[in-house]
Amino acid sequence: MSLKSIGAKIFAKVIVSKMRAWSENPVATQEKVFHNLIKEGRKTRFGNDHNFNQIDTPQDFAKHVPIRDYEALKNYVDAMVAGEPDILWPGKPLYFAKTSGTTSGAKYIPLTKDSMPSHIKAARNAILCYIHETGDASFVDGKMIFLQGSPEMTQKNGIGLGRLSGIVAHYVPSYLQKNRLPSWETNCIDDWEQKVDAIVKETKDENMTVISGIPPWVQMYFERLQEETGEKVGDLFKNFNLFIYGGVNFEPYRAKFEKLIGRKVPSIELFPASEGFFAFQDSQTEKGMLLQLNSGIFYEFIEAEAFFEPDPKRFTIGDVKLDTNYVMIISSNAGLWGYNLGDTVMFTSLKPYRVTVSGRIKHFISAFGEHVIGKEVEQAMNEAMAKHNFSITEFTVAPMTDVPDGTLAYHEWLVEFESLPNEMDSIIKTIDASLQAQNSYYKDLIDGNMLQPLKISALPKDSFQKYMKSQGKLGGQNKVPRLSNDRKIADGLLAQS
Repeated sequence: MSLKSIGAKIFAKVIVSKMRAWSENPVATQEKVFHNLIKEGRKTRFGNDHNFNQIDTPQDFAKHVPIRDYEALKNYVDAMVAGEPDILWPGKPLYFAKTSGTTSGAKYIPLTKDSMPSHIKAARNAILCYIHETGDASFVDGKMIFLQGSPEMTQKNGIGLGRLSGIVAHYVPSYLQKNRLPSWETNCIDDWEQKVDAIVKETKDENMTVISGIPPWVQMYFERLQEETGEKVGDLFKNFNLFIYGGVNFEPYRAKFEKLIGRKVPSIELFPASEGFFAFQDSQTEKGMLLQLNSGIFYEFIEAEAFFEPDPKRFTIGDVKLDTNYVMIISSNAGLWGYNLGDTVMFTSLKPYRVTVSGRIKHFISAFGEHVIGKEVEQAMNEAMAKHNFSITEFTVAPMTDVPDGTLAYHEWLVEFESLPNEMDSIIKTIDASLQAQNSYYKDLIDGNMLQPLKISALPKDSFQKYMKSQGKLGGQNKVPRLSNDRKIADGLLAQS
């Protein structure tokens, strides 16, 4: 055992002990975070506009600060981008993380001196929890790769502007720099396909032990490795024993990954976003990810079914229940107040508080009142893959409301199979039965002859990659939504076929 791995185990023990101090006192921890945020917020234009001097409790906060998404905060963000201080948080941000917007075009998410450390510590602590639980620190002696955006940044009135994953690349600890791949030059390549090819050349002969990234883009890297070398990833990298991922549910990719690797590899799930690092998998035996209650973020939760009501009830951490679908609302030391991140979560544990990401409040199908969510379609697909022994590259679902032959409307599942299965009718029945079992509204629509059972459109190889490339979103943190309530993505994919 190397000195580095011994040191990692000691450090892991210390960090896990510190984490238990706040995770075992969740309500008090969140109360402290809340009061610190309000204290700092009183020094800002937003705090002045929203009577922060009258806010002492979460109930006061809910009274004075409505739920907002980025578009509703845009006037404040625009003032920050213009260089004005003390707008959403005291002083000026360190960076703006640039992301793709919806109605507002590009989004500029502030990262402050106070919020930035949480992004780094959470990723580090996820690995340390794994080391502490498993006793395995051997991977610290090998090479680690983090598939991410370019670390190159531009300036916006003296403030760094770039992709979050690229900004984080500037904060890799010095003790990991010698182990980290790809090289800085390769990481700065903008074209994703060229970048992956360069990463393959840099890594194929290295002792890779940790690989991290969003599953669909890591899958592309694995496929290119196999094409280049003719070997399975697990044979090429004999000491590869930890996969770290986030951004999408890994389960639909798991079978394909195990085939590409040639064996099972332990994994750690993360829940990061430009707006904050919210949770990570702290245990290999417990379901869900540990919610980061001590990271400068105050959480509120609204039941998803009530979210679009005029004044839905806002719950704090002590009030949430298991197995309820919540929209997660955050207020943070990055200057986001009552911010609707768009993600929905479900609690899998209350001691400590662990969550799974169930979907997006904007990504659902309710063209007929069924309100099918991401968690439901992913579970249905996973059940079908397990039962019928097939694997897929990617899939998404959209409503078909205008059926050419005049028959009933249905949900269209656009699926890129690894190889086309023979028993498509049985697969469709399994998926549809799972959806009906999970979602009573969907079942009622089927039973009431308002919808016909779903249909699957099998897409040619690389359809999703071609679609993302056509949208200028190939690689990085970009991903295709599992669900859409319109035909825009579905029609774009079919146009690539």
